[in-house]
Amino acid sequence: MSQQLQLVAVEGKTLLDAFIQLPSDIHHDDPNWIAPLVIERRALLDPAKNPYFEHAKAKYWLVQREGRFVGRISAQIDQMSIQERGENIGHFGMFACEDDPAIAKLLLDTAEDWLRQAGMVKIQGPMNLSINQEVGLMVDGFDTPSMMLMPHDKPYLQAMLQDANYKTVAKLVSYIRDANTLFPEKMRKLAERKIGSKVVLRTLDMKNYAEEIETIVSIFNEGWHTNWGFVPMTDSEVKHMADELKPIIDPKLACFAEVDGKAVAFIVCVPDVNEMIADINGKLLPFGWLKLLWRMKVRGPKSARVMLMGLRKEYAGGLLGSILPFRLIYHIEAHLKQSPLEQVEMGWILEDNQPVRRLIERVGGVVYKKYQVFEKN
Repeated sequence: MSQQLQLVAVEGKTLLDAFIQLPSDIHHDDPNWIAPLVIERRALLDPAKNPYFEHAKAKYWLVQREGRFVGRISAQIDQMSIQERGENIGHFGMFACEDDPAIAKLLLDTAEDWLRQAGMVKIQGPMNLSINQEVGLMVDGFDTPSMMLMPHDKPYLQAMLQDANYKTVAKLVSYIRDANTLFPEKMRKLAERKIGSKVVLRTLDMKNYAEEIETIVSIFNEGWHTNWGFVPMTDSEVKHMADELKPIIDPKLACFAEVDGKAVAFIVCVPDVNEMIADINGKLLPFGWLKLLWRMKVRGPKSARVMLMGLRKEYAGGLLGSILPFRLIYHIEAHLKQSPLEQVEMGWILEDNQPVRRLIERVGGVVYKKYQVFEKN
């Protein structure tokens, strides 16, 4: 069967659109698949529009059989990741194919060869395209749709990677929490505990939006610097993220904790765009944008995702550092109960990050999806 396969390097708009469309074709029988917006995928993959490419390069391929595309993959080299980790590790991503090991082998071999020729000694993924975007292969939780910026994969891909001698290098989990779940009494008392007049909680100030996003990233970079796979965001990436989030962010669901007037912790919860684009097949035209606008501004979303939390390093491990995360979650909970939101995802989190996992479980979070990142020498 492998002799019938043809490798196609993606060049030009037609092939790029085929590359973007392929997962929807693969998942045509999956009721939980939500096609990402084509316009967003084009921007993600375009070096002229995605600031990731200021420090990285990528190559995309499709596999064709009998005139039909049956698989795709990307390979990336991120110089900031290499610098941060001190090792020539390349990445693969955008991995999708039909249930045929020959297709997977051709795709993975191609990505590996390209990275090897560029001097990489290891390959890790999937990353679409970086650790700060979509990360991991979903290995559990196929029975529900994925929320925004989270992967959704076919179950057989895990075995294909294992058969190609890839080993698991990181395990990730995501939690789900009923938005109407009451804080456990013990946790409520902890969140309401008096911690001094120097501590103030406030919501995001849209009038100073750019500066607020910079503060979020500053805390994030400081607090998560020792996390597995961490790569700091550049100024361009911060601005890009700010521009993408601005149309959907609800300032009441983004909260800072300040000590002596300095922001030391934050939480950002955003409406799940995936829920609102589930039936438009990735296309805003001709009427998809009207559906999205109505669902966002009139009906309101029913699900949201806590996509970012952070605490400055100096407060980690201390009494204040243990209380502030509860206080932040408790603060946005009041706004959740006044909204049409029914459920909130909290993730992703490294499986071995027990402090954060205990925090989420104590406020009623339940693991509902699992992901893995794979590696091969």
